[in-house]
Amino acid sequence: MKVSVSTYSFQKMLDSGEITQFGCIEKAKELGFDGIEFVNIIPHDGSSIEEYAKKLGEECVRVGIHISNYTVGADFLFGSNGDVNAEIDRVKAEIDIAEILGSTSVRHDATRGYDQANHSKFRGFDEVLPILADACRKVTEYAKTKGIKTMVENHGFFSQDSDRVEKLINAVANDNFGWLCDMGNFLCADENPVTAIGRGAPYAFYAHAKDFYTKSGMLPSPGNGYFKTRGGNYLKGTIVGHGDVPIVQCLSALKWAGYDGYVAIEFEGMEETITALTTGVANLKRYIEQA
Repeated sequence: MKVSVSTYSFQKMLDSGEITQFGCIEKAKELGFDGIEFVNIIPHDGSSIEEYAKKLGEECVRVGIHISNYTVGADFLFGSNGDVNAEIDRVKAEIDIAEILGSTSVRHDATRGYDQANHSKFRGFDEVLPILADACRKVTEYAKTKGIKTMVENHGFFSQDSDRVEKLINAVANDNFGWLCDMGNFLCADENPVTAIGRGAPYAFYAHAKDFYTKSGMLPSPGNGYFKTRGGNYLKGTIVGHGDVPIVQCLSALKWAGYDGYVAIEFEGMEETITALTTGVANLKRYIEQA
C-alpha cells in the first residue's frame, strides 16, 4: 500500500487563504506522501477549472507525486435543481476534468438522501436503489471510455452503511465501479468499522484513513468540535492514530482481501493541520507495516 493525502485535510488552510492547491502539492511531497487526492478544483488565479486542473497535473509531475484520486460531490436523487439527468451530465463533465488533471479514478457521492423537506417522495434506501444504480452506471460507462474508474464512498448518512453501499455496487454491476472505503465514516452510521471494512474490502478501489474520538450519546454533549451520528452518538475528527478507529485492523482487512492501492489520510480534526498530518503520515506508514 502507498500513502496519500486528501486536499480536504488542508481545508482550514485553504479556507483562510494560507495555502492554495498548489501549496497542498508542495506540502504533501514535503511531508512524505506518495500521492495526493484532489477534492474539487479550486482556482486561485482566475484560471478556468480546466486550465487550473491542467496546471495542477503538470505540477504533480514536476514535483514527483502521483494523483491518487479526484473527488466530487453528487446527488442522483435530487440532482441539479431537481433534474437527475442534468446531475448525471454534470458528473460526466467532472470525469472530463479528471482526465485533464491526470487522475485515473473519481469518487462521487450517490445521494445525501431525503430530509424533512422531501421525505414523502422517497422513504427507504431499497426504494431508491434502482435510481441510484442507473445514474452511477451511466457515469461509470462514460468514465470507462476514458480509462477512469469510478466509485462511491460510504458517506453522507443515507448512503453510509456498508450493506447499502454493497447493494449499490452490485446493482450497478460494472467492473469499472467500486468502493472508496472510508474506515472512519462508518461510525457516522453507528457501524463497527471492522465489520464494515471487512464487507467493503473486496470492492475497494481506494481507501481513506480517518480517525475520530467517540463518545456515547448517553453522555452530556461534549460541546464544540463534536457532531452527532445518525443514532445520536458523538464524534470528533482527530489525527490518524489518536482516536478510536481500529486502523490497523481495518488495514489488515483490506490487505486480506488483496487490496494494495492507496490509503489517503482525510483529516478533519481541530488540531493544527501540518502537525496533524506529520504525525498522521508517520502513524499510517507504521500501521501499514503492522497490518
